[in-house]
Amino acid sequence: MSNVHEYKMFKYFNRKFTVSEQSPPSDVREVFSAFSDGASTLSADQLLRFLHQHQLEPDYTAQDSARILQHVLHSRQQNHDADECHGLTLDEFFRFLFLLGYNDPLKSQVHHDMNAPLSHYFIYTGHNSYLTGNQLSSDCSDVPIIKSLQRGVRVIELDLWPNSTRDDIEVVHGRTLTAPVKLMQCLKSIKEYAFVKSEYPVIITLEDHLTPFLQAKAAEMITQIFGDMLYYPQTDLVTEFPTPESVKGRILISTKPPKEYLESKQFKDSDSERESVDEGSASPCIITEVEVDEKLNGNDLEEEGLNARDRKPDQPSAFEYKRLITIHAGKPKGPVRDHLNISGDVKRLSLSEQELEKASASYGSDIVRFTQKNIIRVYPKGTRVTSSNYRPHIGWMYGAQMVAFNMQGHGKSLWYMQGMFRANGGCGYVKKPSFLIENDPQNEVFDPKRKSPVKTTLKVKVYMGNGWSTDFSKTHFDAFSPPDFYTKVCIVGVPADKANKKTKVIQDDWFPVWDEEFEFPLTVPELALLRIEVREYDKHEKDDFGGQTCLPISELKSGFRAIPLHDEKGDRFKSVKLLMRFQFT
Repeated sequence: MSNVHEYKMFKYFNRKFTVSEQSPPSDVREVFSAFSDGASTLSADQLLRFLHQHQLEPDYTAQDSARILQHVLHSRQQNHDADECHGLTLDEFFRFLFLLGYNDPLKSQVHHDMNAPLSHYFIYTGHNSYLTGNQLSSDCSDVPIIKSLQRGVRVIELDLWPNSTRDDIEVVHGRTLTAPVKLMQCLKSIKEYAFVKSEYPVIITLEDHLTPFLQAKAAEMITQIFGDMLYYPQTDLVTEFPTPESVKGRILISTKPPKEYLESKQFKDSDSERESVDEGSASPCIITEVEVDEKLNGNDLEEEGLNARDRKPDQPSAFEYKRLITIHAGKPKGPVRDHLNISGDVKRLSLSEQELEKASASYGSDIVRFTQKNIIRVYPKGTRVTSSNYRPHIGWMYGAQMVAFNMQGHGKSLWYMQGMFRANGGCGYVKKPSFLIENDPQNEVFDPKRKSPVKTTLKVKVYMGNGWSTDFSKTHFDAFSPPDFYTKVCIVGVPADKANKKTKVIQDDWFPVWDEEFEFPLTVPELALLRIEVREYDKHEKDDFGGQTCLPISELKSGFRAIPLHDEKGDRFKSVKLLMRFQFT
């Protein structure tokens, strides 16, 4: 054996992998003593009082506390002692606080009013939902659609184009090298997975680059595949969107009506090709809308291989496509303000992140007023070719319901999106705060950039964390010693509420104890998220990632809470969690 190898082995066997035993922090000891009236155990009645008064969980019953007591007692190694003791010891109470089923930071059930129009909700929305990776060369597939639905995404976007022989429909990102997938396959997967995570409606936004014949074919596919699951209005006049409750378990279609492609001047002038491509990105054109329109009027039909199928269908066929559309969509040409007319039928307006930011700087109140009744969809700018995302609050602050994200584009922005939709039981619909739905008593519209008084102060105490030694290899963070963890605690919301704090670094410990408290004054807590991230300090390289989560502050439960952490994609770790306390003053 070489000397170098012997040295490496020596270092390996001399690594410090001590396991420290975590004990209850002083706050837990004080609360235990207070609710046990100084006794050595906590009875079921005393536990119920703790749940009601400290955890502010009024729904717990005496039966619940008795069941919790038995659950914890029966987890003792010596079960024969469980019947002899009628309460929890301090250590058992401490371990109970780490149980996610009883001390989750959020409610697990739907609890918002679901009987308001769709325009009154933030909706979990995907962008180019069929892409497996970047916007230019990744494959198109139904797999990312399935994954999105399994995560609770409620709006799926499909870009529809004719295939090479113009007799079928492909889902593909236009004017790129992405490989297509059949529309039929995508629709079947949507049907199968639409309601595995949430029973509330799935909205399919179609970006339609089809010939009239293929529009009719798309209508036939949609109707046949979804059957009774498909919802569409029974009248052409739609002055209010349906409610999530009324269309539970249904599929809704949102796109431009066919007449906008065939009759609107915007698709017949020099800007037509630009206006018809993918919202915010470059798209391929097997055949442009202008070319289709010209050919349908008799130009070079035979030469280009178009036949009778590509000619304008009769009125019943066109009607079949149009009647399936529940949410009529449009992308503005010209100043955005000109399209914020709130009279007549309700509609969906699509804006790029840049368009929204520019418009909100000049007439944000008009945007908020528009979204009180209509829907705005915000999509990533075209330069985000790596499928990165923007900060979703640029849309949420102005009431935009469909803030569309690349669900394969991992990073902080996607963590915010995932955090927002952990609210309301993770059903994919979050009721907008009242100030985004209606005007204030002075009939003024909410302005997120206006400095408002502090509504509440959130106190966040980070006690400790564990689970890394279970979920990670012993050498994941450091080859020769335990990790050096610290926790970042941040507020993301309106500009006035932004804040970033972090704990001290705990060196060489798989079971770090920080015991630090931070205060966050909040002016608009209804739109704020609490971002929690654990990192492992490294003085020479970038700090290693140790877990994250984002939590909607409007739904945060008070008291001691077990906080499960997630990986960079948003998947929950099996064991890693923090013990924290939240208080509102």
